[in-house]
Amino acid sequence: TGDTRLSDIAVRHADTTMKNHFRKDYSSFHVVSYKKDSGEVEFQGTNQGASYSSAWARGQAWALYGYTVMYRYTHNEKYLLQAQHIARYLLDHPQMPKDGIPYWDFSKTDFRDSSTAAIMASALLELANYSSQKEADEYRCMAIKQLKTLASSKYSAKPGTKHGFILLHGIGNYPAKSEIDVPLSYGDYYY
Repeated sequence: TGDTRLSDIAVRHADTTMKNHFRKDYSSFHVVSYKKDSGEVEFQGTNQGASYSSAWARGQAWALYGYTVMYRYTHNEKYLLQAQHIARYLLDHPQMPKDGIPYWDFSKTDFRDSSTAAIMASALLELANYSSQKEADEYRCMAIKQLKTLASSKYSAKPGTKHGFILLHGIGNYPAKSEIDVPLSYGDYYY
């Protein structure tokens, strides 16, 4: 729009999120609440994750995507580094299944979340364009693996079924028992 107020808000939000949402290992809290008067952090936890100390998978993927996009628009190296650190956390996580479709939370091994994989793949393909050849190859390899798995009959709905959705096996909000093992619009969007 050319309105710098909007870009200033986006940068301030990204910086505040980088400061307060991430643990030392680059996993993130799902929810951070701030005191209205002082802006101090009053709560770090989750709504859709398994516990306050766990890493909700879709939130991790959105963080990866968000900081990749922040780098695209600002070319500020701190956003590139943040995205690469988040990617490292995801790619090296011992709970990451071999097919690249994460469980809904990195502390669980029950339900997979196709939407997390779609968001991750989208982010990794773009992040590869800004990274060293070694990292780019690794990011593309994982993204291609995820996309091939998502395109398989295990994760893709047959045409004319599921009300036009593409991906199966998404997890909306497991703790609330809402949208468990269903197609999700944001999974299809990033796919």
